[in-house]
Amino acid sequence: MKFVRGKSVNFYFIALSISHPSFVLTEEMKEPDDQDTDGEKSGRSKSDGKHSLRSSKSESRSPVKEDNKLLEEATDEALTEGKEPYLDEDSDEEHLEGSLSSFQYEDLQSTTVSQQPPAPAAEEAEEEVKKKISESFFYDYMELASMPFVTLDSNIPLDLLTLVHSFGYDCRKRANLQLLDDSIAMYIAGNQVIFLHLKTKEQIYLRSSSGEGIGVIGVHPHKTYFTVAEKGSFPNIIIYEFPSLRPYRILRDGTEKGYAYVDFNYSGTLLASVGSNPDYTLTIWNWKEEQPILRTKAFSQEVFKVTFNPDNEEQLTTSGSGHIKFWEMAFTFTGLKLQGSLGRFGKTTSTDIEGYMELPDGKVLSGSEWGNMLLWESGLIKVELCRGTSKSCHNGPINQIMLYEGEVITVGSDGCVRIWDFETIDTADTIDETGLLEIEPINELQVDKNVKLFSMIKMNETGNNFWLAQDANGAIWKLDLSFSNITQDPECLFSFHSGAIEAVAVSPLTYLMATTALDCSVRIYDFASKIPLAQMKFKQGGTALVWVPRMVSYTGAHIIVGFEDGVVRLLELYDPKGLTVFAGRKKILDADIQLKRVFKPHTACVTALAYERDGEILATGSKDQTVFFFEVENEYKPIGYINTPGPVCQLMWSPLSHPESTLLIFCENGYILEAPLPTIKQEVDDRDVVSYEIKDMCIKCFHFSSVKSKILRLIEIEKREKQKKLKEKIREERRKKLAAEMGEDGEKEFQEEKEEEEDEEEEEEPLPEIFIPLTPSRILCGFYSEPGKFWVSLGDYDSGFLYHCEFPPCDKSNNFEEQKDEPFDVHYLENTDDNPIQTITFNINKIMMFCGMKNGAIRVYVLDENDPSLTSLVNYWHLNMHDNNYGCIKSIASSFDDRFLVTTGGDGNIFVFNIFSEFMLRKDIKAKVPSPRFGIETEPIPEDIEDPKAYSIENARRKREHDKLMKEVEEIKARKREQIKALRNEFCKLLKMNEELPKHMQFKRTDFDVDSRIRDEINRKTAFKIQQVEKELAWEKEKHELGLMKLKNRFRDPLESDTIVVHAIQSDHKITSYRLVQPSKYSKFKRASQSERRPSKLDRFEKEGAGRKDSQRDAGESVIEQEDSIIEKGKKFRPKTLSEIMVKNQIEKTRKLILKAERAQLKIQQRKKEWEELYKSKPDDDFEDPKDLQAIKEAQVYMGDFNLKTASDYKIPEHMRINAAKKEEELGHLDSLIKELIVTFDAELRLLRHQKLKLDTQMKLSDLHHVTLFQEMLLLKNFEKQENILQERVNSLEKEEQYMQWKINETLKEMEEKKNEITKLQEQEKALYAGFQTAIGENNKFANFLMKVLKKKIKRVKKKEVEGDADEDEESEESSEEESSLESDEDESGSEDEVFDDSICPSNCDVTLFELALQLREKRLDIEEALVEEKKIVDNLKKEYETLSKKVKIVATNLNAAEEALEAYQREKQQRLNELLVVIPLKLHQIEYVVFGEIPSDLSGTLVFSNHALKRLQERIHELQEENAKQQKLNKEWRERRKQLIREKKEMTKAIQQMEETVRQLMISKFGRVVNLEALQTLSVNTTLEELKIRKLRKELANAKEMKMWEQKIAQMRWEVMMKTKEHTRKLYQMNDLCIEKKKLDSRLNTLQNQQGNAFQGPREADIVAREEVTELIQLQAERISALKEEIALLRRKGGLILPPIQSPQENEM
Repeated sequence: MKFVRGKSVNFYFIALSISHPSFVLTEEMKEPDDQDTDGEKSGRSKSDGKHSLRSSKSESRSPVKEDNKLLEEATDEALTEGKEPYLDEDSDEEHLEGSLSSFQYEDLQSTTVSQQPPAPAAEEAEEEVKKKISESFFYDYMELASMPFVTLDSNIPLDLLTLVHSFGYDCRKRANLQLLDDSIAMYIAGNQVIFLHLKTKEQIYLRSSSGEGIGVIGVHPHKTYFTVAEKGSFPNIIIYEFPSLRPYRILRDGTEKGYAYVDFNYSGTLLASVGSNPDYTLTIWNWKEEQPILRTKAFSQEVFKVTFNPDNEEQLTTSGSGHIKFWEMAFTFTGLKLQGSLGRFGKTTSTDIEGYMELPDGKVLSGSEWGNMLLWESGLIKVELCRGTSKSCHNGPINQIMLYEGEVITVGSDGCVRIWDFETIDTADTIDETGLLEIEPINELQVDKNVKLFSMIKMNETGNNFWLAQDANGAIWKLDLSFSNITQDPECLFSFHSGAIEAVAVSPLTYLMATTALDCSVRIYDFASKIPLAQMKFKQGGTALVWVPRMVSYTGAHIIVGFEDGVVRLLELYDPKGLTVFAGRKKILDADIQLKRVFKPHTACVTALAYERDGEILATGSKDQTVFFFEVENEYKPIGYINTPGPVCQLMWSPLSHPESTLLIFCENGYILEAPLPTIKQEVDDRDVVSYEIKDMCIKCFHFSSVKSKILRLIEIEKREKQKKLKEKIREERRKKLAAEMGEDGEKEFQEEKEEEEDEEEEEEPLPEIFIPLTPSRILCGFYSEPGKFWVSLGDYDSGFLYHCEFPPCDKSNNFEEQKDEPFDVHYLENTDDNPIQTITFNINKIMMFCGMKNGAIRVYVLDENDPSLTSLVNYWHLNMHDNNYGCIKSIASSFDDRFLVTTGGDGNIFVFNIFSEFMLRKDIKAKVPSPRFGIETEPIPEDIEDPKAYSIENARRKREHDKLMKEVEEIKARKREQIKALRNEFCKLLKMNEELPKHMQFKRTDFDVDSRIRDEINRKTAFKIQQVEKELAWEKEKHELGLMKLKNRFRDPLESDTIVVHAIQSDHKITSYRLVQPSKYSKFKRASQSERRPSKLDRFEKEGAGRKDSQRDAGESVIEQEDSIIEKGKKFRPKTLSEIMVKNQIEKTRKLILKAERAQLKIQQRKKEWEELYKSKPDDDFEDPKDLQAIKEAQVYMGDFNLKTASDYKIPEHMRINAAKKEEELGHLDSLIKELIVTFDAELRLLRHQKLKLDTQMKLSDLHHVTLFQEMLLLKNFEKQENILQERVNSLEKEEQYMQWKINETLKEMEEKKNEITKLQEQEKALYAGFQTAIGENNKFANFLMKVLKKKIKRVKKKEVEGDADEDEESEESSEEESSLESDEDESGSEDEVFDDSICPSNCDVTLFELALQLREKRLDIEEALVEEKKIVDNLKKEYETLSKKVKIVATNLNAAEEALEAYQREKQQRLNELLVVIPLKLHQIEYVVFGEIPSDLSGTLVFSNHALKRLQERIHELQEENAKQQKLNKEWRERRKQLIREKKEMTKAIQQMEETVRQLMISKFGRVVNLEALQTLSVNTTLEELKIRKLRKELANAKEMKMWEQKIAQMRWEVMMKTKEHTRKLYQMNDLCIEKKKLDSRLNTLQNQQGNAFQGPREADIVAREEVTELIQLQAERISALKEEIALLRRKGGLILPPIQSPQENEM
């Protein structure tokens, strides 16, 4: 037989894997139509084969010796059955298994082959499938559940390890929290389904059937069944009945590797499942018949979820990585099919979809990675929903969306649960091109900080709205979503580690364990009592953990933990119940953790911690390739560190059996080091030491070199040798047989056959080549075997063996990287080629080796005692516990007494097992928490290292040395600078001395140069550098010049006009004037704008302020608030006592004195300052004003006469003498002046031209703006009339509302006054009864009689002005709600049948008391009548207040309607204004609206915005965001503050109760009973007298104030009386004048009558006319007299009306 490299590997692997239950031979998946029968048949065959293979697994483990031909025939048969093996054909020889220590090839073989059942048996199975399964049929759980594997004939019990409890939770697994009833929750934990009782916290475990993990779980809608969808090779879906937990149905062949999600339809008759990688198969099951109805591939990428539409069971939805797909069951011509429609995102960015929900009308609402909701319709996004200001619905992915009681509930990774209106979402549609629609949640709940909600399930508690929530950060929450006044706060029911658990350690003294993970927490558990005890949070995640041994901490109270930032913390565990109990202390826990010490030895994560066997030294290893040593006894003082050639993964000190204490260091990259015990230095000052590095340590190194290929080569050689020996034996037997039968002919025939076989042997395949991987295999774990020897387990290519290695001698000159070492022995481990051992630990007596595997399995090897070479490493116990894909066991540990085993995995699970023992374990066993040390509560907690960038111990020392060195260097630099400065000063002195010498003796500046070539070289180099820089910047210079030229050419717009042109003198520049336009008629026209005539609502609010707010106050406010306001007002304006006035006066006097002194002091200082300034400005005695000197000089020059140049005696001054040179200088100066003027003119013209260009642009814009304003003005004129009408209505309603509000305020004030009067009357009534009681005395036998006389009700005759209201008074008196307690006493006394006569004083009764009772009764009746009147007035005022409040509401409603109408009219006006076209010229760079890089032809959809306004809006957005963040922060802070205050209040309440109890005990012990201490303290002072004095003072002040008020009223009335008297006197004088005039007229009339005949001698008619005139005059005067009399009478009476004076008809005619 020929062997090639790949084939030989496949050959052996098939032979070994056929008997394994997870490696079965299967058919290819058929089409959905062909799955009904064939799929069931193959599934049944697989299931049957699985059970048979599991039972024969132990047989396959034993070595079987057989001929190679039989093995070859069995293999060929397996490969020619038409079925494919599960394993890939490309496997390398690395998968080959063998043992170098025994070299027994038989251990690698197995001949159990799975064969196809005969055709009749297959037909019978098909017929059985078609039969309907009975409703009462159940499977046997014990046959389905995966059991531990035990090596055959090993005598290892199956129950070697028994699961006791699970402390972990795979919180990051999708849908890993389901609810079966109100108190039972279930979740997946590795290969178990755990049923957790929420109240008792008890756990029930259900094993997986495949032993390769569980994919997902689901619950039937009726809560009577639940599904367990597993993982493995063609895994099953097992449906269990609840609560019996019996397997009810098994669904087979639904996927290849594992299930991702399962879901029942609403009625519970169908089940949908979707597979995980690689097939992603979607299957619809008739689960009760175990039949697949439909099957198809869901998608080509990961699928997260599949659900039925609850309103239409023919529709399904799947979602996953970057997709969502909508499915429908449809009947086609080939039958029922699943038709899928992939959702198209369109313009929206594609996203992973975790949560979604089907709406009743077929639409789907899904989440997104950025937190918005997407509404899908017909496979397209209809609208994207967000919150206001485009804020996302959640800050992160939405993981679940549900519809509950007409509301949409979303669950986000931000820890928020938000409730949305279903109608708003269902009818949502886009409103613009963005596709966004802003909505706001109805309610929201922020669970807690650092919460990442994954899913929620409704709890079926009647009357409550409680939900269970899965927190991906390691918790299960109970949430109350009722959102009412009694809503409970979120309650964390269970707390776990989040993610992989990095390390576990158990106490050396009791049943305690500690764990740490990258979720930044350290947790303590009592695994015997199955309860978590304590936890402590940090800033960084934990990576290593060790329980401090007893020789260091005898009580076992210390734990040392390494973190990912290189920090190591020492924690102390104690029982807080042993501390001194203080008042107000919080609830005492069973255990607590305290930080004892912290230090940072590394710069990367700490991976290993180990205490030396004597407990003197602690070693820490890290990924920064260092190992640090600390002296434990000296408070963990650093000893030093050594560098390693790779990242450290494990540290192990030699056991006590070794003669020397050494440290075994395992590095990930293949290096294993052995370091001796470091030397501990005595108390030596090591400040001069620069580094902690230990350089003189003799370290042994073993650099592992791969030998697996050599092992496989030796196995192949051994196998071929055995085949040759077997063939030689067969040949010898053949030769003997032929020789015996044929003689010499037989010999010849044998020789010919031998030659033919030798020719065939020449064609034999070559041996496998030696292969060494380029990347060294990762070292996983190891342990000491003997001094200088160790075992090591590797991963990757070199997995499958345990390697026994020995250190070479220590050689300091040897290079570790060049060193290559090989193990001297190996041990083969079954089924570990792809599943290496991750961690190893031993029990106390080293007879059991516990191994944690990569696939989450636990393997226990049973060893012989004292077997360092592991020769007995054959028999083992094996069980899959953690998740097979990502549940790699990180750490494993046994308890101090070997009763328990603890494992932690990458899936976040912590399993506690009971190790098989002959002794029974007590059920009431409990761990003992160490007692606290004395004084632990007063010890200061060390300052923690929270900054991940903090210096490590080594870096801190190096920094200190560096700072020290830098300081010394700076000092040297400073000294050098001083020396240079001194030399420079000396050189300057020399230069100065040289300048002072005569010129012919001075040195030149170049003479001071030591060597002129130095200066030339410096100048040359400088010029060269400048030239180089110019060359480097030449391109940039040219670029910017071209850019400037382009800008000038593009934005320069010359102007041409035929108006006045001004040209420059020396250039071609010119400028033109404008054509002036006559001003329009609107330029001088000014009219009050609408904004000036009508103030805005905001302005009105600002002006009215509090008054406007008061006017909008609700009329239904309680009267209690008004009374409180009156009380506060009374307190504010209460009259001050004499003492208060005196104190206030003294304070005011003192303040004025101090202020006066301060002003005087300030004035003195100011004067001093002025004097100082004046003295400073005083000139010196010899000071001369420069102006005076100049004037004197000028006077001296020009003093005298002015001589003409033509005079004969004219003398030409020296400075005026002229020559040709001076004239030439004057000509040159004149030319330069002319040139300067011309240049100035040209420059000013160019500047003016430049300004005119800008002005032209503004003018054009003004013209365009003028046209627009004219159009707007015409439009506004049309709207002005109606706008004025609406504004007048708004103004009138506002005035009416203000008037109503004023009346309400007045009514409230009057009500408050009346209530005060009622209170005063009630106090008077009480004082009346109290005074009468005092007058009677205590032992008066007539007291009851006199009180009855006083309290007797008597109907008195009402006054005339209130006679009509007597009935109403009685009714109000009967219905009064404020009856005094004294009146109730009267009712009680009046209930007696005793009849008495109150008109006669009984004998022996004091008559004065009887009369006093009658008098006080009258006063009581007066008070009661006054009370009735006041209450009646108050009732009327209340009615008036209610009426006014209603009117105010009506007016406010009308005002709002009017304002809305006005606002609508304004919007209409603005809309019409917006319709006007406005021309705005823009440059190309100002247009930012482009389509495909070009400006579109249609710009109607654009918006013109100024940069300043846009910038302001953008800044405002940031400001609002910052304000929102600040408000949220403040809200959170105040919530935390509120919680803190509530806690403090509870603590203070407890403290007060304890103090009250203490005081009560002290009173009883001292006085024998509880005593009122306040009464004791007030015995020495007559409080009643003091109170009366105070009341007297207050009454006096009140009376004085009231007297002053009445005096003012009296003075006013006197003044009025005086004015009336003056008026009356004036009238009397007028009446007197009229009477005198009347008397004169009467006498004159009489005289005329007597002399009638004598005086007049005219005609008769004239006399008649005169007589008539006189008669009329008399009548008129009489009427005036009577009118005056009536007016006088009216004036004498108060309230009289004054009529206008009566005018005579003559006056009327005039």
